[in-house]
Amino acid sequence: MPSPTPHEALIYLMVITSASDRAMTDVELAKIGDVVRSWPVFEDFKQDRLVPVAQACQKLLHEQDGLEGLLSQVAEALPERLRDTAYAAAFEVAAVDLEMRLEEVRVLQLIRRELDLDTLTVAAIGRAAKARLRTLT
Repeated sequence: MPSPTPHEALIYLMVITSASDRAMTDVELAKIGDVVRSWPVFEDFKQDRLVPVAQACQKLLHEQDGLEGLLSQVAEALPERLRDTAYAAAFEVAAVDLEMRLEEVRVLQLIRRELDLDTLTVAAIGRAAKARLRTLT
């Protein structure tokens, strides 16, 4: 299988995060679509490829190397300057329902380890996402 493109790698991380608890909710799927539609990093991505890329990710997760192999491919595909963006996209998906499950926390730990992100960057991304998603009640 060829290495994923940077766009595919970003989407893979969002799908992996959403699927981590074996329940890809409508809210999480909508967030993935929102990120792909609105974040500047996806401005030259063809929107009609989102579903096929997500399906390819699910297929890759079930192959021999599974999650670890896929995370390794993602890390190789992402330029250094997009690694914090990739983690931010994954965190957005995990935090969108305002309830981060243990499985999602574990996947985010694996992602930040594989992407070699420092603690301050990870904390800032988490804090910003939580602030953005906070409600009045």
